[in-house]
Amino acid sequence: MRTVLNLNEGWAFCKQAAALPTALPTDWESVTLPHTWNATDGQDGGNDYYRGTCHYAKVITRAQLPEAAQYYLEICGANSSADVYLDGKHLAHHDGGYSTWRVNLTESLGDESLLVIAVDNSPSDSVYPQVADFTFYGGLYRNVNLVCVAASHFDLDYFGGPGLKVTPQIDGKNAKVEAEVFVTNQKQGQSIRYTVTDAEGKTVATAETPETLAVLEIADVHLWHGRKDPYLYTLKAELIDQGTALDTVTARFGCRTFRIDPNNGFILNGEEYPLRGVSRHQDRLGIGNALLPAHHREDVELIMEVGATTIRLAHYQHDQYFYDLCDEKGLVLWAEIPYISNHMPNGRANTVSQMTELITQNYNHPSIVVWGLSNEITMKGDSDPDLLENHRILNDLCHKMDSTRLTTIAAVSPCPIESPYIQIPDVVSYNHYFGWYGGDTDMNGPWFDKFHARHPEIPIGCSEYGCEALNWHTSNPMQGDYTEEYQAYYHEELIKQLFSRKYLWATHVWNMFDFGADARSEGGELGQNHKGLVTMDRTYKKDSFYAYKAWLSDDPFVHLCAKRYVDRVEDVTKVTVYSNLPEVELFANGVSLGKKSAPDHFFYFDVPNVGETKLLAVAGECRDESTIRKVEVFNEDYRLKEKNAIINWFEITMPEGRLSLNDKMSEIMATLRGKLVLMRLFMKIMPKKGDKVAGSFELGDEMMQMLGGFTLLRLSGMVGMMGVTLTKEDLLKINKKLNRIKKKKKK
Repeated sequence: MRTVLNLNEGWAFCKQAAALPTALPTDWESVTLPHTWNATDGQDGGNDYYRGTCHYAKVITRAQLPEAAQYYLEICGANSSADVYLDGKHLAHHDGGYSTWRVNLTESLGDESLLVIAVDNSPSDSVYPQVADFTFYGGLYRNVNLVCVAASHFDLDYFGGPGLKVTPQIDGKNAKVEAEVFVTNQKQGQSIRYTVTDAEGKTVATAETPETLAVLEIADVHLWHGRKDPYLYTLKAELIDQGTALDTVTARFGCRTFRIDPNNGFILNGEEYPLRGVSRHQDRLGIGNALLPAHHREDVELIMEVGATTIRLAHYQHDQYFYDLCDEKGLVLWAEIPYISNHMPNGRANTVSQMTELITQNYNHPSIVVWGLSNEITMKGDSDPDLLENHRILNDLCHKMDSTRLTTIAAVSPCPIESPYIQIPDVVSYNHYFGWYGGDTDMNGPWFDKFHARHPEIPIGCSEYGCEALNWHTSNPMQGDYTEEYQAYYHEELIKQLFSRKYLWATHVWNMFDFGADARSEGGELGQNHKGLVTMDRTYKKDSFYAYKAWLSDDPFVHLCAKRYVDRVEDVTKVTVYSNLPEVELFANGVSLGKKSAPDHFFYFDVPNVGETKLLAVAGECRDESTIRKVEVFNEDYRLKEKNAIINWFEITMPEGRLSLNDKMSEIMATLRGKLVLMRLFMKIMPKKGDKVAGSFELGDEMMQMLGGFTLLRLSGMVGMMGVTLTKEDLLKINKKLNRIKKKKKK
């Protein structure tokens, strides 16, 4: 019978070994898996985290192993490439840091053998990902096991798969369950015993046959229906020889139908089931990607609390345990490979192998409904024939391996809606950041309306949208200020625009959690992308978290926003409350300021700001409290201070009614004199239509609209990507010119 031994304990680790060891080194660091060598330097900024080859060593004593005919090393995640050595003999190489893979050790395993795994996350021109806005943590960051099996056993060699493929099909009130197993060294007289049990453990179907394919029927089937009813069955397959089970594999599965309609969105079991949710990166502060089961459980619990119905698992294969949790909770998944940002001509084979692993290892999960082919891959253009061919190959591979699911892409915002790339997958989503990376928040909904009108036959969704927030605060939030208040405003607007368009097949906030991006230097804290609804350490839920909870969760609650923004200078201050209940009453020092109703779940109150005020929000039986305090001078602890900024926005003079660097490009360009100032003094950061800009995007009409939404100061901070260097004196000179120009009055 199969035995799985966990090998996480007792490893020796070396970051820069001079040579492959011949005995267990005594001077190497002792580590327990999961482990990454970038838990700290991959999150502290500077884009200087260690990328290279590191070594893990462990002694395997055969006498301590169970009796078995075959021994397979199972590596559940080694980023990005790895080589396995046993007693100095090279046994295997693997490219791709996010999937399970196995190595047969049997013939090379001695009485006491030294196992060495060399893991390499250095740059490569053939292994994805290489260009992306997240840290590529190196290490053996998931479990390592030893799988001990009989000579005849369910397959362990094919792309890390479970050796069992379960395909349920609904047939009226019943379900036909096709069970296919893959057997190594099956002998005459051996049979396969198939057993299906329900969630209570009751047997509902059985079969025994020498064939590796069987169809079982479940009468009066109980459907898997997302969060409403995530009902799971279990299929057990046993390899039987003369009445004895030589090997056993199991898979939980769900019986459900789904389709994606270009007008009505996601349809689950014949019912409209809006997919409104989040994206997830797997890493944590101070831990990197070396997660324990408790971390995965906490992530799922937070996602459940916010009320999401879907998760986009970006931008790679996640831990099998996380997929299992999503099956159990009824969360609908988008699963993808890290074919991201930069198409590499030498990387085609790696995209094929990673997609093959993703589907082989995850086929049985009912939570998964789409396979993601790529993310923002057209950053350098959408017409490369090799890029398009790569996608057609992947799309065909997905359909060949899995006829039950659809394919999708996450297209970068400037990708033309007439692009041939858009025509390849079954459904499409776009990453849009209007209101954060240029443009205005009100551009999001109309853009999707435009796409839907032009391509009414293509289901369209929003795969990324979001903005960054840290512990900065203001009563006058503006794009690019990194305040919690602007992030809350942004998501209020996006919720109203996206959730009201039922044709959007799915929407995914970028991101559920802040995550490591060592190249980033934004928002006053290095090394992170801060677009999360929750901080990277999972200890603080930003106000925007509760905006989604108000729309998506049925659990009654009330939330007073801006609890960290206590000191305020204005005499009357705006206080926002979120709740999924119909009415909220706000009290200031025990005095009611009135009751309000809000169909959009966002309640706004004007509160007199005198002395210290204790606020109490009441909605039904729910209560929430906070404090505000009147101050004469703005608390500088609330103001963003960029560590690497040429000049901060608050250092800029802004006369009333006059232009400044803190005005949007579109507002400056709306005046003749403002346009002349830019043309004469700042032409370097004003690329012309048709020019190539950062990331080799072509500057078309949509990009011009986006740039118009940037303040001139914020755009000036990005021109380094265009090879332009500006000084503080340059900027102050430009600002002085702008201060002489009256703003154009808004109609």
